[in-house]
Amino acid sequence: MRILVLGGHGFIGRRLAAALAADGHEVQARSRRDGFDLADLELTRRLLTGLRPEAIFHCAAHVGSLHYVSTHAAAVFHDNTQMALNLYRAVAEVCPSARLINPLSNCSYPGEADVQREPEWLHGEVHESVLSSGNAKRMVYYLARCYAKQYHVRTLNFLVPNAFGPGDYTDPTRTHALNGMIIRMLQAQRQGRAEFEIWGTGRPLREWGYVDDLVAILRHSLTLETDLTYPVNIAQNRGYSIRESAELIAKALGYEGRLFFNASYQDGASRKVLDDHRFRQVFPDFRFIDHEEGIRRTVEYYRSVL
Repeated sequence: MRILVLGGHGFIGRRLAAALAADGHEVQARSRRDGFDLADLELTRRLLTGLRPEAIFHCAAHVGSLHYVSTHAAAVFHDNTQMALNLYRAVAEVCPSARLINPLSNCSYPGEADVQREPEWLHGEVHESVLSSGNAKRMVYYLARCYAKQYHVRTLNFLVPNAFGPGDYTDPTRTHALNGMIIRMLQAQRQGRAEFEIWGTGRPLREWGYVDDLVAILRHSLTLETDLTYPVNIAQNRGYSIRESAELIAKALGYEGRLFFNASYQDGASRKVLDDHRFRQVFPDFRFIDHEEGIRRTVEYYRSVL
């Protein structure tokens, strides 16, 4: 199958492109590193005309930490919506039979939802801290519906938990949250610090997605016969407390310093996990990697590159 991975040099996109190529597909990965800008409509048209992909994984995104997407809210919303608008328009014009697969962040769920269930996805505002990125992801869903209605463009949308694993940024201010904690604790260990500070009480539960699990599910989505315009969670329905994850990181590193949970900082929501009912209907046999093993592999990766 001819497959285009947009954002193909990013955290998920790079590993996805490599896995698809190993499966025997004809894979092209594009990102700004190649001089390709999805925000340029004419450039996008030319790319699709030349490649004529049968499937497109849209992993391109303007992302960053919570602080980054909040302080750059207008740019994040504008860039992500512009990329999606250009992609759907170009697909409709050039290769309308291509199937689009969109991994959407679960930050697009209502801010007050503790168990994130697909039927309740749009029943409330996203959290203010992800006003830009969360609403940009919701826009992709409406865009997919409209292009399916008018141009019969086919889409698979997935709601993805906080990702972690090898291959992410090495700058803790740009990387995903759990990877950022690993980087900072590794730095604390190397600097001989006796204490490692974590904001909040450490009690909130969060669901995490190991990158190779996410890639495996996205690969398998190519075999699905039905479209999933309304998104499906990539879900384990299992959360780990911030404290538990921090302790697993310390164990994997062999960090012997004190973990200081600074309760003067707010915790945020007490629980954020994704309901897995629909996921199990679509992927009944999928087994996720153990959280501790995922952390161990990620620690080894950052040790090797930092």
